[in-house]
Amino acid sequence: MKKNSIFARLFRIGKSNANAALDALEDPQKMLDQQVRDYSNNISQAETAVAQTIGNLRMLEDDYKIAVNDAREWGQKALAASNKAEEYTAAGDSVNAEKFNKLATLAIQRQMASEKQASNAEPNIASQREIVEKLKTGLNTMGTKRQELVAKRDELVARARNAKTQGQMMDAVKALDMNDPTSEINRFESKIRADESRVRGAAELAASSLDAQFASLEDLGEATEVEARLAALKGESNILEQGSAAPQLEEAAAPSEIEARLAALKAKNQ
Repeated sequence: MKKNSIFARLFRIGKSNANAALDALEDPQKMLDQQVRDYSNNISQAETAVAQTIGNLRMLEDDYKIAVNDAREWGQKALAASNKAEEYTAAGDSVNAEKFNKLATLAIQRQMASEKQASNAEPNIASQREIVEKLKTGLNTMGTKRQELVAKRDELVARARNAKTQGQMMDAVKALDMNDPTSEINRFESKIRADESRVRGAAELAASSLDAQFASLEDLGEATEVEARLAALKGESNILEQGSAAPQLEEAAAPSEIEARLAALKAKNQ
């Protein structure tokens, strides 16, 4: 049982692989074209058979016409021979009368044979005519079906091509989705925006440091101005002090000079 199960599974696997290979090898357009060719060959064979049947019917009809015509001609000959025999009988010529009577009898026999031939041909002709009509109808039906098959083939081939084209488009779209240039552009844009943001931040930082420097310069300028003003005020104060001290020096210098002169006079007197 186990062996049978294994062999059955192997058979199914082989069958499925073979079917898959056949499916892969099948081209819808080629398969449909082959069906159209096969059906066209069947129509050609049917046309040959119908043509042969029609030919046989026409032969039967020709034989029937010949038989009918022969029966009419043999009837005319029988009548002529019978009339001639009567003439010879009236003339008392029994030998020629008997001769023409025999000819009339032979003509009648030939007429009967031709009529029988024509009568026997009538059912065959009727049957053949019916068969030919059926074959013609069937052949016309096959021609109509062939047109439908060709139209269906063209439709299916067009649908197969559209499906193939759509599949290729979908593959292309998938490839575009996988290798979307816009994603790369977005990545570069993000990078550029980051660089721009970094530059703006650096600019703002530089601007703030410059503002701080200018602010320190302004503070320094204000301090310098304050010191200058203080120095100016101190200078003015010193000048005022020096101006007020000069008379005092003069006043101080005056007693000293007097004392020096007095001392000089005292030295001379001694």
